Order: sequence, then C-alpha cells, then structure tokens
Amino acid sequence: MKKVNRLITVLIFIFLYAPMLVLMIASFNVGKDITDFEGFTFMQYVEVFKDRSLLTLLGNSLIISVLSSAIATVFGTVSAVGIHSMKPRMRKTVMNLTNIPMTNPDIVTGISLSLLFVFVGTKMLGQRNALTFWTLLIAHITFNLPYVILNVMPKLQQMDRSLQDAAMDLGCTPIQSFFKVTVPEIMPGVISGAIMAFTMSLDDFVISYFVTGLDFITLPVEIYNYTKKQLQPKIYAMFTMLFLLIFVLMVVMNLLQIRQDKQKAAKKA
Repeated sequence: MKKVNRLITVLIFIFLYAPMLVLMIASFNVGKDITDFEGFTFMQYVEVFKDRSLLTLLGNSLIISVLSSAIATVFGTVSAVGIHSMKPRMRKTVMNLTNIPMTNPDIVTGISLSLLFVFVGTKMLGQRNALTFWTLLIAHITFNLPYVILNVMPKLQQMDRSLQDAAMDLGCTPIQSFFKVTVPEIMPGVISGAIMAFTMSLDDFVISYFVTGLDFITLPVEIYNYTKKQLQPKIYAMFTMLFLLIFVLMVVMNLLQIRQDKQKAAKKA
C-alpha cells in the first residue's frame, strides 16, 4: 500500500511540475517553437530586461504585491489578535466568516468588488474613472487579509498567555507587552502570512482583471492579452523568473517554520 501511495504522490508531482519544466526549457530555446528545441541560449532573459514595457508591468505587479501584503499583514495581525481574544463560540463564527473569501470563487469576488467600486466612484464620489490604482490596491488587501489571519491564529493559540501577564506584572503596559512579548512569539506566523499574501497578490489575475483601471495595469492582466496570439520566448523567461521567485519565498517560509519548531522543541527539552 505504501508503494502505491508513493507512486501516486510521484505522479501528482510530475503532473504539477511538468508544465513548468517545459516552460523553463522553452525559455532557453533559440527558436520560437516550444515543440522544437533548436539550441541553448540566454538571450530570452536578456530580452526581458531590454523590454521596458514588460519591466514596467512587472514593476507594477511588485508595487501592488509589496504594498498590499504589507498593509494586509498589519491589519491581519491586529485582527487575528482581536479574534483570538473573543469567546470560543464567537471566535469560531468570526473565523468561519473570515474563511469565506478564500473559498469564494475569484470571479465572484472580482465582479462584486468591481460593482462596488464603480457604484462608490461614480454615484457617490462623482468620478469618471472609478477603477484606479487605489481600487486595485484595496482589492488585493481584501483577499490577502484571510491568508494573514489564517497564518497568525495558530501562533496565537500556541502562545502561553501567562507570558503577557508576567510582562505586565513586571511593569509593561498592555501595548508594551504586545510588542515585546506577543509580536516576537507570533512573528513566524506573521512572516509566513506576509509571504503568502505577497505570492497570492503577485499571482492574481481574475480579481485584478475586474478592478484594474487604464492607468495602472499589472503583469498577469497584460499577459492575458499576450495569450491571444503566439507568445514570444521572452515571456517564457519572465514566467520562469516569477516561478523561481515564488519557489524561493516558499522555501524561506518553510525554513522559518522548521526553525521555529526546533526552537520550541529545544525550550521544552
């Protein structure tokens, strides 16, 4: 039975990562046909850094991802602390409500946010262009919040509450206790939530497509227009770099988790 389980696991990983492997190989191809490898070259990566429009789009995506993940991390951490202080029944109800945006289809979230922004922008604020950089940023913060809360909550539950009481007995105010005791204890969860929020924001297309204005377009939205015709090989190179960036972030997140678990095990010993 174990051999069958291992075989199924291997087949799943092959199915998941084979497309990326093909994409990576294509990014080093001299020719434009992905089915015919004509020779090895780094020119596709050079072309990426020569294309100013592509770099501008990548910069837009990074700006949105960094800002939205940073803001969502702050608000998500504070929200998690507030939820953790609730009574068990209320906490469970609020967590169920918090998890709904993650299970809700992206297209439903995107359309509903778009309708909200257009209504507020045109009817209430009298703007001609209701969808702007700010609507895109608000949308990304909105769908990033649950991921931050989901990563911070387990750390709060694992933390010994007596640590805060001890800090206040030693003269700390509640705010000082929060920053000197609570924040260091939950920091691995905060970092994991920030990294996950960043990757989700950088990768998002569906929600961004419905809330993006004409003044600020992200890379995934523009790439959608590229797919309507034959993709240029430099796009494969761009995809490969984005995949490696997210892969490195996931490795860092896992290493931080392993380090935290070892430190806790050492303390208990």
